[in-house]
Amino acid sequence: MADLSADDSKYLFLGNDFQSSGVAQADWSAKKMVWVPSEREGFEAASIREEKGEQVLVELSNGQKVTVSKDDIQKMNPPKFSKVEDMAALTFLNEASVLQNLRERYFSSLIYTYSGLFCVVVNPYKMLPIYSEKIIEMYKGKKRHEVPPHIYSITDNAYRNMLQDREDQSILCTGESGAGKTENTKKVIQYLAVIASSHKAKKDINPAGQKQKDAVIFY
Repeated sequence: MADLSADDSKYLFLGNDFQSSGVAQADWSAKKMVWVPSEREGFEAASIREEKGEQVLVELSNGQKVTVSKDDIQKMNPPKFSKVEDMAALTFLNEASVLQNLRERYFSSLIYTYSGLFCVVVNPYKMLPIYSEKIIEMYKGKKRHEVPPHIYSITDNAYRNMLQDREDQSILCTGESGAGKTENTKKVIQYLAVIASSHKAKKDINPAGQKQKDAVIFY
């Protein structure tokens, strides 16, 4: 794996303290933590105090107690899933948990997050040092679970599948205006240009020292 500086790696790798302690796990379980709707935040953490039929009395982080409908409550994942790289691994896959995970990762400068086969990107609206030659080398030939989430990983796997299966591959970049579609498309092209040229260079000369043609064609 490429030798990255601490400043570079913090934008890709989780810190050592991301896994919650046993104390936090016990606290989450004892308080029966859930998500409830919030006009300001979308969803807010709360602990269940009492259940009354279809209504539930919860206590918010500021100590305020409110009554909400059971249908409006969404279960909170255990602390060990904080900033998880693939949201498909969440015990409770609901809207509140997905938004919270993306928010936590974004505030830790981790803009790429997997959701099953998809890669969710949150635009940081600033340049991050995660597109250098060292980073490209780190993702070459690596499987998705071997490296942190990144558009390079998606691109590398598509490229390897094309070579192995001899079938066309597609990468779809979609989102709202300003989401970063164009920039990520540029990164896909950048990565393909680098690894395809490196692949061609290796194949240009065979063991006998004779030149040969590269059979890889991009459409």
